[in-house]
Amino acid sequence: MMKSEFSVGLLGIPFDDNSSFEKGPALAPDLIRKVLTSGSLNSATELGIELKNNEQWLDLGNLSFSKENHFIDDIYQPSLKFLAANTRLLSMGGDHSISHPLLKAYREYFPKLNILHIDAHSDLYDSFKGNRYANACPFARVMEEGLCDRLVQIGIRTLNQHQRAQIDKFGVESHEMKDWSTGTVFDFDGPVYLSLDIDGIDPAFAPGVSHREPGGLTSREVINIIHQINAPLVGADIVEFNPHKDIDHMTSQLAAKLVKEIAGKMLICD
Repeated sequence: MMKSEFSVGLLGIPFDDNSSFEKGPALAPDLIRKVLTSGSLNSATELGIELKNNEQWLDLGNLSFSKENHFIDDIYQPSLKFLAANTRLLSMGGDHSISHPLLKAYREYFPKLNILHIDAHSDLYDSFKGNRYANACPFARVMEEGLCDRLVQIGIRTLNQHQRAQIDKFGVESHEMKDWSTGTVFDFDGPVYLSLDIDGIDPAFAPGVSHREPGGLTSREVINIIHQINAPLVGADIVEFNPHKDIDHMTSQLAAKLVKEIAGKMLICD
């Protein structure tokens, strides 16, 4: 387990080679940073944390990727180094395949780990279009490798028979939108890692995604879910923002807001 003295580092992961439909999420980290530094937002969070000039809040830049398609090691190895330096990661993807190598690294430092996964999709396919590491598969790999103790999914609204079978196989707590009650709070008994796919939010609020699925969570609901996490939030990723699909910068503004609120929660929750 990491020491109590920690920093939170903003890490860009501009990788979308495992996107199963449209490319574009690799462009997201730089655009989110641009909004964060544009002056359109101040640096205070709703929970009262000031990010500007905060010694615990770091920008780690972007990862780079080799040409040999070793994306897992290209994410896993740097993540291990950051965690070894007591820097907890708030990562910006990129497609959702980045979550698997991030969680491989996290599991080495957090023997007790819960995952809160916000998404329109369960991302539990055993394989998708012949790729076991597609953005539709990361949580199948996470569960196979025992990288968490509990996986809670919120916002799901696309389950097919295979995905339901995977949920049963791995004991996933999947909360479909058709059954969702605003204000639901989850009780976690140990550290939490948040994986936030932007398409978990209704496209009315976040049109800049490759897989638009109407009927999702509101921006306010997602922010409230983040604020109400009742255990230490030790890591997070924000994925699947596709700037090619955005309208009037709506999704980049929302992604930047979510970065701020997640960072604030990570910094106060230890």
